Parts: sequence; structure tokens; C-alpha cells
Amino acid sequence: MNDYNSDGLFREDPWRIFRIMSEFVEGFEAMSTIGPAVSVFGSARTRRNDPYYAKARKLGRMLARAGLATITGGGPGIMEAANRGAKEAGGKSVGLNITLPHEQKANPYANVPITFHYFFARLMMFVKYASSFICFPGGFGTLHEFYNSMTLIQTGKAERFPVVLIGSEFWDGHIAWIRKQMLETDMPFISPEDMDLFTITDDLDKALAIVKEAVAESHRRQNEPKTLLTRPSGEGTLMGQPPKLEAEAAD
Repeated sequence: MNDYNSDGLFREDPWRIFRIMSEFVEGFEAMSTIGPAVSVFGSARTRRNDPYYAKARKLGRMLARAGLATITGGGPGIMEAANRGAKEAGGKSVGLNITLPHEQKANPYANVPITFHYFFARLMMFVKYASSFICFPGGFGTLHEFYNSMTLIQTGKAERFPVVLIGSEFWDGHIAWIRKQMLETDMPFISPEDMDLFTITDDLDKALAIVKEAVAESHRRQNEPKTLLTRPSGEGTLMGQPPKLEAEAAD
């Protein structure tokens, strides 16, 4: 049977909204009780004997001992390491797994496991329930999380939150490319202050200090009066204002 109707639309699309809604409901219910948390990203291909695996595992333990939940994508590699460390230290270890054509096995160290079908629903949970992002070396998925955070902060759609990049050997070259190709050109694509939206370090103690300061700042902001520009929307970003037409903006 043809999957398309006469208008060229997928037959199942109107019903798919219910599956999408169920993922949001399940995610909101599970995540709303985890307390202050940090999203940790990194490669699923990192081996258990890799130094970065050991670092991510140690970070998970440090976060748990600081009273912070660890949120990962729920898979192997860096995700497994961070979940493992958090669980070993008796902390909340959240694994937001995703169904993929080439099956991703959920690691056994998440004591709050949730499986998603849609990347965008999963991505919302990373943003909405974490006070900070920590990115270890990784591939396209890790860079996606990094650039998503940069976009939210740069556009003011999210309050500024720490984005810590662990592994100067990995990240320095990438950031140098950003500086050369996006900033130091005749027509810059970003502003100089955008280079301050993240921190590169190899020091886990420094990363933890940044995260703890962010949690304290988040608690302080909760008591401030909210306006349209600072009131969070359902997905955890800021409401903002609707765009104006060019003619209106000129007035």
C-alpha cells in the first residue's frame, strides 16, 4: 500500500502526534523529580580503557556527591561512564536513550531510564532539566548538543548556562576553526563575546565548581519576578516576543 494520500502527506502523520505527546508526558513525569542536574555528552564509541572514559566516570561520582543528578543519552561510551560513576556514588543516573535503526544498547547504569523515539523530544529533556552541559570528545551527536546550547544562549532563547568542554586536545582545534572561519573574517558570523559562552578545561574540579555556581545562580533567579522575556516556556526555554514585520521594525 502507498504510504501517501492524494495530497502527498503521510497517512499516519495526524495520529503520530499522540505518540509524540506520550513521549513528552513520560519524560516530564520522570524528569520533574530528579532535582538539580547536569547533562553530560560524549562519544558512544569511547572504549572502557580510554582515559576519557575514566574521567567521565569520575565526573559522574563527583556530581552525585555534590547532590547533582547526571543526565546522559543512555548509551555506551562516555554516556555509560558518566551514568556508571553517578550510580556508584549513590546518585541519580538518568539515561535518555533513543531508538535507532542500528540498535543502540542502553547502558545498565541508569537508574532513571527513559527511551525516546523522537530526537527532538529527547533533546528537550536535556535542556529543560539541566543547569549545565558538559561535553566530552565525541562525534556529530556531541557537536549537535554543543551547537544547540550555543544557539539557545546566543539568541537569548535560554538563560545563559555553563557549557564546559572537557578535553583541550580534542576541542582546541575545533574552537580555533570557529574563531578563524566564523569570527576573524571580513564579515563575521558571530560576535567576539560569543567565544565566552563556553569553557574548555581538563580539570574536573574546575568543571564541578562552574556547575555548582550555576546551580546556586539558578536558585537565586527562581525568586526573581518574571516578565514575558524571562518567563520559561513549556520546553524550558524563554518565551520572548513574536517577531515584527520589517515595516513595523522600521517604525
